[in-house]
Parts: sequence; structure tokens; C-alpha cells
Amino acid sequence: MQLWNDYTALLCLEHFVQGIINLFGDESLGRPTPEDLQRLLDIGEIRGFPGMIGSIDCMHWEWKNCPTAWKGQYTRGSGKPTIVLEAVASADLWIWHAFFGPPGTLNDINVLDRSPVFDDILQGRAPKVNYIINEHEYHLGYYLTDGIYPKWATFVQSIPLPQSPKATLFATHQEAVRKDVERAFGVLQARFAVVKNPALLWDKIKNGKIMRACIILHNMIVEDEQDGYTQFDVSVFSQPESNRNSQVDFTYSTDMPSNLGNVMNMMSSRNQIRDNKIHQRLKADLVENIWQKFGTNQDFN
Repeated sequence: MQLWNDYTALLCLEHFVQGIINLFGDESLGRPTPEDLQRLLDIGEIRGFPGMIGSIDCMHWEWKNCPTAWKGQYTRGSGKPTIVLEAVASADLWIWHAFFGPPGTLNDINVLDRSPVFDDILQGRAPKVNYIINEHEYHLGYYLTDGIYPKWATFVQSIPLPQSPKATLFATHQEAVRKDVERAFGVLQARFAVVKNPALLWDKIKNGKIMRACIILHNMIVEDEQDGYTQFDVSVFSQPESNRNSQVDFTYSTDMPSNLGNVMNMMSSRNQIRDNKIHQRLKADLVENIWQKFGTNQDFN
């Protein structure tokens, strides 16, 4: 009788998470619309990071019933098998990118190599972004990251061991804003004990559906209570006299070009994403921007 009850509960769980994904997945865990992207840019600009569209990081979910044949692949330094979740979160804890499934032995860079986070840019489907920092114009949004991520045009890390007041102020703000994604992970686990505790299912795909359903429900709560989460008033940018520096090009067409054009565009976009020179200039411009915006209120003596 107990076995039958356990089976029924498991079956109900599977149908529930599948229903959540089918009904709300596209709306609550889809790519940001141009309007969503503009809101993210406005919040980033208020916080001193024009062009920022979120913070990216990884979380490990312990897999208690990992199949024995896979344990070597999924077991990390803690001695327990885990599955990795890569996510991008905004200031209001909205998780708008989630990539779940890589084995726990992979670090953040290995996960990034498998991640679809830049697929829309590579395939020409991403809305075009324009922003100006320190009189330099940029056309790719970026994420705040920790130090393990590569020095690409789409990633901005902190400055380890800053030696000047400007660098110190930048590091303080970058590390504070970057914690958005860590806060999102903490709230997700606090809300749903199923992803805080070790995963009990043997099937990795079913575990992935549970994680996806929890993120969808989390985003629905964030959307419903958004006014309580967001501490930044972006309405100032709706005024005609506003001096917004970050804008989404709503006239940009994402229609797919020819197949040959696709290949050429993908290679060009890939090079732009990984451009180290743009990364260095962007970071230097952000250091200046943070100093101009917040430096007068700081005391470094």
C-alpha cells in the first residue's frame, strides 16, 4: 500500500511540473521582450552600469540518487554528485535564462561552453542594444560575473586587489550588483524545498523538469510582487527630457538572412562576443562612469 502511495505521489509530481511547463513556460521563462530588455537596461543605468542586462552564475543541485555508472562524472570536490544550473538574474530576482543539466565536475567556464546563453545573438534573433559610456558607443549588452569567467565583451568582472579609489569604488559596486543572481538562487531554494534538498529521482530529465517548474513559479511570484522587489524607479526615463544612455532599437529587424549570411553573421557575432579589446575598454569606461556617478559621495581617507 505504501509503495502504491509513493508511486501515485511521484506520478502527480510529474504531471504537475509538466503542466506548469506547458502552460506557463513560454511566458515566465522565455527570452526578454524588447520592452523587458529596456527595463533591464534602465535599471542597470540607474545602478551605474549602462548596458548591463543581468548577472550570471552557476548553482549546484545535489543528486542523491545519481546512477552509479554516472557518479564519477557528476561528483565534485564535496564527494557528492551534483547537477549544475546556470542562470541569469536581474535586480528584482527575475531569472530569465536557465540552463540545467551539466555534470557537477564542470566549472563555470565548461558550463558556459555548452550554454545557449548567446544563441539569440549568434543567430540574429536578439534585439539590438545601443548604449554610450564615457563617449564610447557599444552594441552588445553584458553580464556581471565573478573572476572565473573569460574576459569577453559580454562579461564584466570585479577588480581584484584594487589599488586606487576609482578601482576600489568600482569593485565595491560590481560585487554588490553581481550578487543579484546569488540572491535569486537563495530565494529559489528558500521557496522550494525540493531544490534545496538533494534530488531524489533517478531520471535526470525529470529532475530538470522539476527545476524548470520551480523557476517558472518563482518568476510568476516575482512578476506578481514586482513592486516590492524593485528598488529602482525607471519612470524617470519615460520623460521627454530624460538623458537615457541605454536603448533598445525597436526598429531592428530580427528576420533571418540567407544560410550563407547566417554563417558569416554567426562568425562575426562570435568574434564580437569574445572581443578582449572591447572588454578592456568597456571595463575602463565603467570604472570612470561609476566614479562620476558615485565618487563624490565616497570618503577613501
